Amino acid sequence: MSELITGIGELHTVDPARGADSVLRDAAVVVENGLIAWMGRASEAPAADRAVDVEGRAALPGWVDSHTHLVFAGDRGEEFAARMAGEAYAAGGIGVTTNATREASDETLRGLVAGRVRDAVAGGTTYLETKTGYGLDVEQELRAAKIAAGAADEVTFLGAHLVPEGVDADEYVETVCGPMLEAVTPYVQWADVFCERGAFNPEQSRRVLEACRDAGLGLRVHGNQIGPGEGVSLAVELGAASVDHCNFLSDEDVAALAGSDTVATVLPACDLSTRAPLAPARELLDAGATAAIASNCNPGTSYTTSMNFCVATAVLQMKLTVDEAIRAATLGGAKALRRDVSTPGRPAVGHLAVGTRADLHVLDAPQAVHLAYRPGMPLTWGVWRAGRREI
Repeated sequence: MSELITGIGELHTVDPARGADSVLRDAAVVVENGLIAWMGRASEAPAADRAVDVEGRAALPGWVDSHTHLVFAGDRGEEFAARMAGEAYAAGGIGVTTNATREASDETLRGLVAGRVRDAVAGGTTYLETKTGYGLDVEQELRAAKIAAGAADEVTFLGAHLVPEGVDADEYVETVCGPMLEAVTPYVQWADVFCERGAFNPEQSRRVLEACRDAGLGLRVHGNQIGPGEGVSLAVELGAASVDHCNFLSDEDVAALAGSDTVATVLPACDLSTRAPLAPARELLDAGATAAIASNCNPGTSYTTSMNFCVATAVLQMKLTVDEAIRAATLGGAKALRRDVSTPGRPAVGHLAVGTRADLHVLDAPQAVHLAYRPGMPLTWGVWRAGRREI
């Protein structure tokens, strides 16, 4: 069945091929077989099997959330309260979630993850990544990978999230690079490491990333969140698809990202929750780097799936324009997952053009600027995900 979505007052295609003409007025799109089959002026739209008129509302690609941690149980509200009272964030809080997650049944975890995905889709997210990382032993990381694979579009192995209490760090790295990696590889596409003070040092991080690369996984890095470090330089050197957080960057880090294909993923909600210096998204874009915006949904530092909120924060606090923030939260996220270009059997996401996946986010507003102009308001009116209307 083909479907005509018409009456779009402002259509943000975020299509790189359109350049400065990427916003269409009085537009329509035709969706067929999960793809964009036609796009143009509403007055010139072809017939379709069915039609929906969005009555002048703005539309854009669905959000691509390229950094989440959805497979968890429990919460860390007390830790958050302590942080709001002045206590500094430390990576060790991950262990609290690890304990709660290990104690939860498979059925409970699957239900929790499914609920978080539903919340994300209800807010306009149509493509998302999620990670393991709250199991931290072979059996539990395998369980997390299987649950994640049943719920998310892309899955990242994050066995190198934290060294479990009472375990030698180097011995744990060998486990991550050996039996743990072997167990999860059939269920994941990516590998990540928390290269940070209190987690894994640069040498350990390199060992993990090289082993995972040799196993055929794409690479990502948690880096430069808690302080200056080698996360960015390691990510760029090894050709990682993204380095995420990026709060503490040197001029050399910014230049390295600008001269590479590694995407700098910023996590605005996390920066607010940890009261960290905001990642320098403005400086990164001005230098020519590619930026992505993601939710970092997790129980410790960013308990939200709202990409609308993250986009508004990037505009209001990080000094991005609305168009730049939309691009970072759609095409930027797709680039961070290497899904911005179509390949056989895998249509591109993150922008709208004939042949891309039909992921559409219709706002209950006439212009996309309302995402920042009316922060916190429920602005998602309709969501099409791979051509199927979800909201």
